[in-house]
Amino acid sequence: MNYHFDFSFLAGSASALLGGLKVTIELAVAANIMGLVLGFFLCLLVMSRWTIVRWPAQLFVEFFRCTPALLQIVWFFYCIPMMVDIFIDPIVMGVLALGLNLTAFNAEAYRAGVQAVPKEHLDASVALGLRPWQRTVYVVLPQALRSAMPVLMTNGIGSLQQSALVAIVAVADLMYVGKSLATEAYRPLETYSVIALIYFALSLPVAKLVNVVARRQDTAVQR
Repeated sequence: MNYHFDFSFLAGSASALLGGLKVTIELAVAANIMGLVLGFFLCLLVMSRWTIVRWPAQLFVEFFRCTPALLQIVWFFYCIPMMVDIFIDPIVMGVLALGLNLTAFNAEAYRAGVQAVPKEHLDASVALGLRPWQRTVYVVLPQALRSAMPVLMTNGIGSLQQSALVAIVAVADLMYVGKSLATEAYRPLETYSVIALIYFALSLPVAKLVNVVARRQDTAVQR
């Protein structure tokens, strides 16, 4: 292999990369907040005893879990503006597409956590006279969140990585900026290697934290 690596051209592009990194982090953080909040409410709808509530929620979950994330992003960016006939900021569309996708996956994580809540705890909350919303907020949510935390954090890492897909619809995230630099400098090997290392550096601490949380949960269960 006679290829000579040259990363010097990236020194003058640091501000562009930082700008793209800022957009990527904004997308990932906003999508995770959306997924964490809406995911729990969607979980409650999926577990509802009312068929008219449960079926649409299940259809929502299955749609986002069984279609490619790239297709979802393209559909949101090109189809929704055509349907409502208004311009929507690309960042908002990116958050919406990524957040709804994450909502569907988090709903399943929450559902497993809710099903793990001991029936005795629910019976005790009823005996104490707690209202349904109080049982949900003070009894079910804390325990479901604790049980589902490793999966929710793993889904969050996946959302960060999936945010790179918005580059295909020209959102100036880290991947889009990297692709532009690689094209301009004819240095794809160096550029994409640096981009990969940045994503790796963002994801690794969270992945390590997931392992710590999972080990603590295993230890707590064994006691």
